[in-house]
Amino acid sequence: MVSIGGVPISGKLCLAPMAGVADAAFRAVCRGEGAAYAVSEMISAKALMLQDAKTRTLLRRFPEDAPLGVQLFGSEPDTMADAVRKARDISGCEIIDVNMGCPVGKVVRNGEGSALMRDLPLAGRILEAVVKASDVPVTVKFRKGWDGGSVNAVELAKLAESVGVAALCVHGRTRTQFYSGRADWEIIREVKAAVSIPVIANGDVFEPEDAARILKVTGADLVMIGRGAMGNPWLFSRGQAALEGREVPPMPSARRRADLAEKQFRLALEAKGEKIACLEARKHLCWYLRGVPYASYAKEEINKAQNAKDVERCLRLIRTEL
Repeated sequence: MVSIGGVPISGKLCLAPMAGVADAAFRAVCRGEGAAYAVSEMISAKALMLQDAKTRTLLRRFPEDAPLGVQLFGSEPDTMADAVRKARDISGCEIIDVNMGCPVGKVVRNGEGSALMRDLPLAGRILEAVVKASDVPVTVKFRKGWDGGSVNAVELAKLAESVGVAALCVHGRTRTQFYSGRADWEIIREVKAAVSIPVIANGDVFEPEDAARILKVTGADLVMIGRGAMGNPWLFSRGQAALEGREVPPMPSARRRADLAEKQFRLALEAKGEKIACLEARKHLCWYLRGVPYASYAKEEINKAQNAKDVERCLRLIRTEL
């Protein structure tokens, strides 16, 4: 069993901190399918300290959502340190994660996310401040580098370990790649060879067999699954079968997909209220139907859903017609 700074992780497969996707409801259904560890959507340290109500909702969790990492982003060491304490007070999270990999323009323009890979001295000061402020283990998620001419993942990894970071998550693409091209698993292997703390491999895990391959290629301790899990929480249970050398179960029927989608929707209703839960159900339900034959009409109806009754009607449609 892998331990992150003394926090035991009971399996090899983890859910990535995807903005607008990895909320409390989605994390809960992924936990049910075998995700051993999950990280929250990224949270602005500055917005959290300004008491932003929407930001506080990102810290919501359900009882089964443990161990949980809360991911913070920012470019000011003192603000990041203050946000650690507030995030811990609100969520009771077991791990604090620092975002140094987000490629989105509005984040990068503020010198946050993957922009910090262009300023390793500042990255080091942020990590040191967060480690000192935190009473739980600190991890950091970052990329291969800013671009092909500045691949510095190994350098950042060594720096992070030197200031007390407990584990690293490496996405095998540069910032300029965003999510295009193939993830470079070799750079993750190089990071693993350079440090003694646990390394989590991330990038291009879309099929159950990918989870086994990325561990073998990189030597990493854990696998973090992101886009592959969208509408597909079964990637965790099926990936676990691949890791254990068992026959990988087929993708579930439309009826079973609707059952799990309904569970997620009910949890979202509880966490966010009807209006937001229904709006977000549109994308999640469509993701659940990827690869299901003759699902176009159901998707059209889902995208018209205005309230909980509409969503329930769509779920009945999926169960009876697909």
